[in-house]
Amino acid sequence: MSIDPRYPQPQAPDPRARATRNRAIAIGLSAAVVAGLVAFGSYLLLENSEANEKSDEASAAQDGKHPGGHGDSHGDASNGAIEGLKSWDAAKLGRNHVAGSVDYPMKPPVGGDHNQSWMNCDGDVYEKALPDVNAVHSLEHGAVWVTYNDKAADTDVAALAERVKKTPFTLMSPYAGQEGAIMLSAWGKQVAVDSADDKRVDQFFAQYVQGTQTPEPGAPCTGGLATVPR
Repeated sequence: MSIDPRYPQPQAPDPRARATRNRAIAIGLSAAVVAGLVAFGSYLLLENSEANEKSDEASAAQDGKHPGGHGDSHGDASNGAIEGLKSWDAAKLGRNHVAGSVDYPMKPPVGGDHNQSWMNCDGDVYEKALPDVNAVHSLEHGAVWVTYNDKAADTDVAALAERVKKTPFTLMSPYAGQEGAIMLSAWGKQVAVDSADDKRVDQFFAQYVQGTQTPEPGAPCTGGLATVPR
């Protein structure tokens, strides 16, 4: 078969051009896949954000019924004034170590000179009355002291004992000479409460267990006296 030189003959496809075209197609497809994944991820984030907002709104509505976020709470315990709270000027409460007894102006005491040995206050519940001078040293370390007299209901005493056992930097003991049936004391702070489920128990624990009133932050509640001295 003769070839007419006047007419150009078809050329074989250039393999380099084909490879370039294939790479362009692959890049285009990859870009489309990435864009799709980004769009899908954005959609999921938006959906999660809206779900979280609805959940927060529902929680806020529930908190309106039970302030504090759960049914047995009585408000934001870490903030707010505690009704009936008594305070003393911490600067006027002595902090010297003494060997004998101290005549405290309040019962139970909320601070002042005290014995060099503290009562263990790592959730310790004592069945006998404690020496004031040892318990006050525990308050200096940031402990909350729960006390009760014979007017307190047995159910309240039992409930408070269980709570103290679960709360480091707290201690509990009977105290016959106190005014209220149940009293909570910290360094320079004290309140009488009506029962174990009184909202002020939550507030007092939240604010004063190792609270800002603590004269010796970081001091331990172990390594002291584990039993009532004779």
